[in-house]
Amino acid sequence: MLEIKGLRVVRGQGPQSHAVRLDALQLRAGEVWAVTGESGCGKSTLLEAIGLLLKPERLDCYLLGSEQHDVARLLAGEQHAALAALRSRELGFVLQSGGLLPFLSVRDNILLPRRLLGLDAHSHAVDKAVAALSLTPLLDKLPQALSIGERQRVACVRAIAHEPRVLLADEPTAALDPHNAQRLFELLLELVAELGLSALLVSHDWALVERFGLPRLGAINGQGETRFEPLV
Repeated sequence: MLEIKGLRVVRGQGPQSHAVRLDALQLRAGEVWAVTGESGCGKSTLLEAIGLLLKPERLDCYLLGSEQHDVARLLAGEQHAALAALRSRELGFVLQSGGLLPFLSVRDNILLPRRLLGLDAHSHAVDKAVAALSLTPLLDKLPQALSIGERQRVACVRAIAHEPRVLLADEPTAALDPHNAQRLFELLLELVAELGLSALLVSHDWALVERFGLPRLGAINGQGETRFEPLV
């Protein structure tokens, strides 16, 4: 589902620049990995690069989805339209800010990715996620009427609504109480298994990561650079 080799992305310029490196990663269908490390080490930067929101300085290999799309070739050729189409179809995002559109109801926010891709509005995966996260009473409300935690739960459902091949979640439980954080983790793992997705979850919640026994991509900090590698 996802194979990356030789990824390096740089944030900032001159002496203030910081590089984030991922030498190798392979995610198969049904696998969920946690991305861990101290605050500010580059976890979000790594996720944005994998999510095609940042152009890497170097990239030896990036294959995405069941059809093994050659993302590295598309990036090298600056094929922006093809990259945008691939990103919207194959990737699902949960941003720290939630990223809900304020003028759309909860229902329409959740269904937006499906409508943009021309998919049927009904989805068993969406129905299951809405029920599991107790969002049914909120479907007709606007985002400003929700708590921060409720918005984050909606954002998580929207990210899987179009059943992408790879889910990228940046601190999906940060705004949730312990009960809802655990329920969200359980739901994400269930949906990944049921839909055959792969997922990378940035998390500061070590207890949750350990409770669910997730394999980890851990940050190793060096001078001006953070390297992420599998930890066992």
